[in-house]
Amino acid sequence: MKGNDTLLLHLFYTLLLFLGVRSSSSAGNGSNDVTNRKEVYIVYMGAADSTNASFRNDHAQVLNSVLRRNENALVRNYKHGFSGFAARLSKKEATSIAQKPGVVSVFPDPVLKLHTTRSWDFLKYQTQVKIDTKPNAVSKSSSVIGILDTGIWPEAASFSDKGMGPVPSRWKGTCMKSQDFYSSNCNRKLIGARYYADPNDSGDNTARDSNGHGTHVAGTAAGVMVTNASYYGVATGCAKGGSPESRLAVYRVCSNFGCRGSSILAAFDDAIADGVDVLSVSLGASTGFRPDLTSDPISLGAFHAMEHGILVVCSAGNDGPSSYTLVNDAPWILTVAASTIDRNFLSNIVLGDNKIIKGKAINLSPLSNSPKYPLIYGESAKANSTSLAEARQCHPNSLDGNKVKGKIVVCDDKNDKYSTRKKVATVKAVGGIGLVHITDQNEAIASNYGDFPATVISSKDGVTILQYINSTSNPVATILATTSVLDYKPAPLVPNFSSRGPSSLSSNILKPDIAAPGVNILAAWIGNGTEVVPKGKKPSLYKIISGTSMACPHVSGLASSVKTRNPTWSASSIKSAIMTSAIQSNNLKAPITTESGSVATPYDYGAGEMTTSEPLQPGLVYETSSVDYLNFLCYIGFNVTTVKVISKTVPRNFNCPKDLSSDHISNINYPSIAINFSGKRAVNLSRTVTNVGEDDETVYSPIVDAPSGVHVTLTPNKLRFTKSSKKLSYRVIFSSTLTSLKEDLFGSITWSNGKYMVRSPFVLTK
Repeated sequence: MKGNDTLLLHLFYTLLLFLGVRSSSSAGNGSNDVTNRKEVYIVYMGAADSTNASFRNDHAQVLNSVLRRNENALVRNYKHGFSGFAARLSKKEATSIAQKPGVVSVFPDPVLKLHTTRSWDFLKYQTQVKIDTKPNAVSKSSSVIGILDTGIWPEAASFSDKGMGPVPSRWKGTCMKSQDFYSSNCNRKLIGARYYADPNDSGDNTARDSNGHGTHVAGTAAGVMVTNASYYGVATGCAKGGSPESRLAVYRVCSNFGCRGSSILAAFDDAIADGVDVLSVSLGASTGFRPDLTSDPISLGAFHAMEHGILVVCSAGNDGPSSYTLVNDAPWILTVAASTIDRNFLSNIVLGDNKIIKGKAINLSPLSNSPKYPLIYGESAKANSTSLAEARQCHPNSLDGNKVKGKIVVCDDKNDKYSTRKKVATVKAVGGIGLVHITDQNEAIASNYGDFPATVISSKDGVTILQYINSTSNPVATILATTSVLDYKPAPLVPNFSSRGPSSLSSNILKPDIAAPGVNILAAWIGNGTEVVPKGKKPSLYKIISGTSMACPHVSGLASSVKTRNPTWSASSIKSAIMTSAIQSNNLKAPITTESGSVATPYDYGAGEMTTSEPLQPGLVYETSSVDYLNFLCYIGFNVTTVKVISKTVPRNFNCPKDLSSDHISNINYPSIAINFSGKRAVNLSRTVTNVGEDDETVYSPIVDAPSGVHVTLTPNKLRFTKSSKKLSYRVIFSSTLTSLKEDLFGSITWSNGKYMVRSPFVLTK
């Protein structure tokens, strides 16, 4: 199944589930069929009690209290990192269980979706200062990245273990066998593989990837270097992951029908017990069906992973560019937006008058380089039963096959909802041999059209091609096969599809956290030949795809490298290192922009574009403590009793703060700052930084970039670290002469000792 088709199916399936849940919720005392209908529910019971070895008995006791005798309803238990289970229940039974002591939440098993729609070399050149990237001597083994996705194609060259040392002795994972996946498929690189059967689909009991997404993500995060990799000769070069030295453990949580929440929680539970260091999660809810915190499998699983020292990196989603569209925005998650790299894919048009028009697409056009193919505007090929506007835009059934057969068709896109892919289908259906799509939408992405000659041009260039068509009675052209263009400028930029902040969970946490390459990324693919293969070609073992799904593993790989170099660092220290070393300028040395041309803000890219060397030695880190996260739970409405059930790290004397205003969320020790400034003249916050640089004795001074009308005061105005003072705190006062904010305002605070630049973005919300 092709990627786009799979995503549509995921959305459809999610919608069906959502409607079913809504139907059950609204039934009340209505139909008994609805009330008694069994579906899978997740029963979440908070932290796992390490002193209690009889989780299964506890779960069985809760479950049997509402079931008939001998009824087998259990789907799976959660017992390593947290406590709970999934079971087939009626709405009435689920409601009853929700009232039981020790139960935090009960919710229908949701279906989440994958976030898909030369990167490492580009990132390497974006580095700002020279850093010693050799691992510290104290690091004796590489880190383990866990991938929650569609599985893996273990035979891919990216997962070779040549030259790797033995599997770390601390590893407790396994390689689950199935009909098409054997223990021998694991090696010193791929050290773990698990799968989780969909309760409603018995045909996916394997860790082998049949979709391609998981293989691509794993290769991007930790694939070893493979020379002469390409997609049918396009984007030829070295394919490598961000952390080639890292080990991989894959957890197949997604089937062809989406990614079940019960499977996702099971994977988090196992990954915690297996001993992963970083978890990479390129999936999530749709913006329109976003669950709350206690019914979000990713937020819940990530919280418990965080408590076990695991950094969880998640994609922000592909529902941009509107505000409030990102998901996976809990503060204990590193949320990743997408950006472009400096490689572009051109498929140009050559007109009969020898003019060349730049087009963007990935296609393996079999057409001649000579402009000898008849060219027709969609409007001129109108079918009798349709309007001129529909024909101009190449809507389904709008074109006359007698006028189109054997010709290249030019389709317009003014105020149109149909994608280039749909227009390709329309043109192909009536015998057209090529498509030129005039559109200014999604200019950042070069979409893949296989061996059909299709390309996308701007409306400005569209004027030129239409003038040519109207200037001759016999217009001809050709569409050239794709070529790769390197050192493309400007890059990076933030594409339209990348989901945007601010966070819907809390506007007092700045999200997303970071941006990374997620557009037209080449990485390993599955080798089962299910994709359409161009004539005379063997299936490609690599593919070029886009999405925040591709951005996420770039950061996961980087995080794993940071962990390998600094094995004692906490998850929040690694997160801080990545965020505070980000850049905000492109390869023209100008501010990073969005696809629409506006200057990007932290709502688009968080702290900025990730760098690859600086996070290894960031100078200072902001460590977000477990108490910070517990206070966050209090501030968003949880009482202390529930907090103590959720967390295993609650100090004995912990109580929720007396003042539970959500504005206090701004005061948790996060690497960025977000403040609700509405109705205020000044806000006072504090932050604590830890010196992790090689110099015990060092002084950091501040550099403040504040918007007009905003004054930022730092106390003290110097941070003087010594051997005995590794941690120092500072207060920051934001004040304004403005009577009110007309829009959210952005700035930054950077601490520097001359060698390191430790930058924190801030936003003042209106």
